[in-house]
Amino acid sequence: MMFGFGAQRRQILEAEMQRFVDEMPQLGMTAMYLIGPFARGENDPGTVLDLLVVQETDDPVHRRADFWTTHLRPRIGINFYVYTQDEFDNPPGRDMILHDAANNGERIYG
Repeated sequence: MMFGFGAQRRQILEAEMQRFVDEMPQLGMTAMYLIGPFARGENDPGTVLDLLVVQETDDPVHRRADFWTTHLRPRIGINFYVYTQDEFDNPPGRDMILHDAANNGERIYG
């Protein structure tokens, strides 16, 4: 057991998330939700940020996260899940990421 690690890891994750909130709107983000384990209060050495990003884009779904990774160069583990506003408002079928955002997520921008 590593004492003090949890607080330090949480601080690192929160600082990186704040950096994204500061930088992403100028790159086209209109809303962002924290989802996944960190949103549920889990915090261990493998905890990463899972962020649902709303952005208007014509990129195919499988390429959308690449934009954010290359522009922001994350300093920690992160998963970007990018949806257009229309996809967010009218989810195609049962989308588990959108379900997680609606039930467990925390709106952190927009």
